[in-house]
Amino acid sequence: MATSTKLRAGDAFPSLEAVKLDGSSVTLGKPQGGATWQAVFVYRGKHCPLCTKYLNELETFKQAFQDADVDILAVSADSKEQLEQHLEKVQVSFPIAYGLTEEQMKTLGLYISIPRSEQETDHNFAEPGLFVVNEEGNLHVVDISNNPFVRPELGALTRGLAWIRDPDNHYPIRGTLKY
Repeated sequence: MATSTKLRAGDAFPSLEAVKLDGSSVTLGKPQGGATWQAVFVYRGKHCPLCTKYLNELETFKQAFQDADVDILAVSADSKEQLEQHLEKVQVSFPIAYGLTEEQMKTLGLYISIPRSEQETDHNFAEPGLFVVNEEGNLHVVDISNNPFVRPELGALTRGLAWIRDPDNHYPIRGTLKY
């Protein structure tokens, strides 16, 4: 039986890179634009209509993430060509990266699926994952799913991150008990 290693809350987020549409490299978990935290949203790819809907909905919460000082990055295993085609349906202003490798998916502890047919996609792909990385480079919030139907509700997520980020709340990383 194959085993999978999942990242644990409080762990240092691994240094992984993907590529943005302009060809530049982006480091997952490294905030951009002056933010001190980053939310990395791993999505299945252009073949997934639920991902398209979720990414477009994420755009409507961009300001709430900014207000909480959390940068947004989305990434998938799609190719550059697949991302270009997907952007015909995804209308977002946050960066989307492509080229997540199967080894990187395993490093993140993501569930990986095999395409059902060539019509779905031409490569194995990650199921959804969310990694919120704090200013120390540690995993503060993690959510990993094995299917596209289970993802964090963005309103609750942004309200929760705003509460966590409020220094008056002294809210630690949760779920760190090792067993």
